[in-house]
Amino acid sequence: MSKRVAVIGAGMGGLCAAIKAREAGHDVTVFEHADSVGGTWRANRYPGVACDVPAILYQFSFAPNPNWSHNYARGAQIHDYTKGLVEQFGLSEVLRLNEGVTSATWDEAAGEWNVETERGTSERFDAIVPALGQLSRPCFPDIPGVENFAGPKWHAAAWDDSVDLTGKRVGVIGSAASAVQFIPEIAKQAGHLVVFQRTPNWVVPRNDQHVTDETKALMATNVDVAMKLGAAQRAMIFDNADNFFWQAFKWTPEGRAAYTRTALDHLEAQVPDLELRAKLTPDYPIGCKRILITDDFYPALMRDNVTLETAGITGIEANGVRSADGFHELDVLIFATGFETTQWDWSMSVTGEGGRTLKDTWREGPEAYLGIMVAGFPNMFILYGPNTNLGHNSISFMIEQQVGYMLRTLELVEDSQAKAAAVSEDGQRRFNERIQQLLSNTVWADPHCRSWYKAANGRVYQNWAGDCASYAEMTATVDREAVLVR
Repeated sequence: MSKRVAVIGAGMGGLCAAIKAREAGHDVTVFEHADSVGGTWRANRYPGVACDVPAILYQFSFAPNPNWSHNYARGAQIHDYTKGLVEQFGLSEVLRLNEGVTSATWDEAAGEWNVETERGTSERFDAIVPALGQLSRPCFPDIPGVENFAGPKWHAAAWDDSVDLTGKRVGVIGSAASAVQFIPEIAKQAGHLVVFQRTPNWVVPRNDQHVTDETKALMATNVDVAMKLGAAQRAMIFDNADNFFWQAFKWTPEGRAAYTRTALDHLEAQVPDLELRAKLTPDYPIGCKRILITDDFYPALMRDNVTLETAGITGIEANGVRSADGFHELDVLIFATGFETTQWDWSMSVTGEGGRTLKDTWREGPEAYLGIMVAGFPNMFILYGPNTNLGHNSISFMIEQQVGYMLRTLELVEDSQAKAAAVSEDGQRRFNERIQQLLSNTVWADPHCRSWYKAANGRVYQNWAGDCASYAEMTATVDREAVLVR
């Protein structure tokens, strides 16, 4: 007996859930607030936007793409990939764009979710799949006068294409993952560019390569051979990426020393200026913050029209930014200040058993079982939930495991002739105690490590505690001691 499944969000996770749930025979509806699929790859359109995971990993195993232009896919191509999934798997008939979900409420008597949308509709589903992501709510810095700047200003995640930066005095606040991609691009246009850096980042080389038309044509001549070679290459790169966890993030001094040397060699090779190099050298362990992968960020900072400002910002005024060592007149201000990652304040409200809301449940910090299920919220399966973020491999792999787990759980509900599955409070508690114990042996637990990976209370709510292979093993079966059907 098929289930009525509401997938909320049409990014990579939501599309994967919809494809696989339909293949399993379920009745699926996909709700999306925006006018297109793609999630973060629809929203982020800044110059130079690309994925820092090899393209062969940042795709679904069941939908390989032979047409990536580079080893590291460009953002627009990933957006096209998501649109291609809709066409390839016939999702248009179940996809409802421009119709986000405003609330989902569990009806205990009926064993159903009541889902309400922005259009005022109210519909019933057996299960909901929130696929809203972790990196979707832009964060602006708490700087005095941030609202006072009179010129064009925007967050990198909401790029303003209408503003021509040619010859302009441009300020960029932030120097992390998004910034290192668009700074080299806008530095070519700006009259002068000031990069306001609060904390330097560890940077390793990308060594990206263009995939030639000849290579694509060669692989296209024999699809079977291409698939086998692609699978073998994917497996090799996957294993290397998984090994990166143990070498860089686990408390292995030898591994961290090796990657520290790689980053320092990269810095020294690209930045001969000793004073600038000192400003770009972190004073915290590698892996504490997101390791950045780029070949052109350091060279961009050495351009004659670029200034790296490391003195703290004291305020923003109508015509520029004031730092501890002077005032910088600017025409345009761009915030590359990341996303809100610790509050998990979803764009919809979720109410579970006993009228308890997810927001109240997570008030002290988000917790889930396997990052997928939350006690008190039956038949709710979160994708890219708490403690499933990665610093070393591909989230698309994690999503596939989560979707597989969801389908196995729904199959268990059907086989048991039950209405719902729910993780027990004890099962969730034991899982999270184990995860936090494992995380205590990683670089993220270092008391000197401050990053978006963990909350102000020191608890790591974002990241998985091991490699991806261990997550696949843990989600391969449904633990009946932790997950109850009724």
